[in-house]
Amino acid sequence: MAPAVRADLDRLRESIDNIDAAVVHMLAERFKCTQQVGHLKAAHQLPPADPSREAQQIARLRRLAENANLDPAFAEKLLNFIIAEVIRHHERIAEDTNTRP
Repeated sequence: MAPAVRADLDRLRESIDNIDAAVVHMLAERFKCTQQVGHLKAAHQLPPADPSREAQQIARLRRLAENANLDPAFAEKLLNFIIAEVIRHHERIAEDTNTRP
């Protein structure tokens, strides 16, 4: 591989690694917030899932993806994956809250 190609590849991969790190940190922050939502829902005996809110978020994320030239279907799949994990966390929080003496 030519040195110039190797340098470009290394530079691009370093950018990708930095972006991946930022994505992980942003997801961690998002899950901190959703954990707080889960505790609030459990304390007030609200359901773990909120289909109306989820639909709004999916529509919002699809618009953001379109504006960012990202495939909206991919963005929706990603958000659906995240939502499923959030609901799982909320269910666990609700179970823990309801089994406390």
